[in-house]
Amino acid sequence: MKAVVGELPTGPGWVYEVKWDGMRVLCDVAPDGVRAWSANGRDALVAFPELAALGPALAPLDALLDGEVVALDDAGRPSFERLQRRMHVSSAAEAGRRAADTPIAYVVFDLLRLGGHDLTGRPWAERRRLLDEIADDLPAGVDVAQVYDDGRALLDAVARQGLEGVVAKRADAPYEPGARSRRWVKVKVRRHDELVVGGWSGGAGNRAGKLGSLLVGVHRRPGDGVLQYAGRVGSGFTVAELDRIAARLAPLATDVCPFDPPPPRDQARGAHWVRPEVVVEVAYTEWTADGRLRHPVYMGERTDVDAAAVVRPPPAG
Repeated sequence: MKAVVGELPTGPGWVYEVKWDGMRVLCDVAPDGVRAWSANGRDALVAFPELAALGPALAPLDALLDGEVVALDDAGRPSFERLQRRMHVSSAAEAGRRAADTPIAYVVFDLLRLGGHDLTGRPWAERRRLLDEIADDLPAGVDVAQVYDDGRALLDAVARQGLEGVVAKRADAPYEPGARSRRWVKVKVRRHDELVVGGWSGGAGNRAGKLGSLLVGVHRRPGDGVLQYAGRVGSGFTVAELDRIAARLAPLATDVCPFDPPPPRDQARGAHWVRPEVVVEVAYTEWTADGRLRHPVYMGERTDVDAAAVVRPPPAG
């Protein structure tokens, strides 16, 4: 179940949680073992072996958890940049080594099955009550998300603390698998969205001869193959990440511009096109009237998102 982007809803029946800047992960903890996967079905247990600790704790309860894997910075805030050190790992040995340097936490906010019983049709309030009842059984590094009844105060607090935003939920809402429902509303302090990389342009100064910015876009509709240009992203990179993303894009090089229509000439001049398969997360202030991102900042690659499904988010509100 996914949330829509909007203004903060208030009034009876709404509850509020912090929006965590991490990777959405479902954990199925059954007597025969633990499985964990991302929103696009990718196995998450390889990158985050710590989640296996849920087995000894919850296996007898036969539970399905929904939550967010996060990596915290030195100030205790979720850092998507830090999480990237973990989320791209496909080797169990490498994941074990990185776990020591970059620990993660799993913040659980919903309970979809318990004792073999499907809970998705039950109200959020009932699912939450059952989640609270098993909270003491959760292992170290797994926490239950806090719930608040004053959304405006929470939004002010997350803004002061530099967090991403707030999620408002209807207490009477069932869980709608695969749906983007208005019963869940995410309110972002600074908007973060996924964009598809269609090319890159060279840099200047200390980036001369190297990748300088990414040319990104969104699909007109999910799966239609029409990638619409949304601008260039040239800030937010570390030197190491510039090298990594350049190596990631190199095998995808093509002579064909993937954007329809092509970017303006001044944006496309000197561009190197790539097949539109890589998804990145970008922070920005707003979309302009001509469909461009304003003040975009690169946050990291999203290996848990299918490029074909990336579309422009609806306007806030």
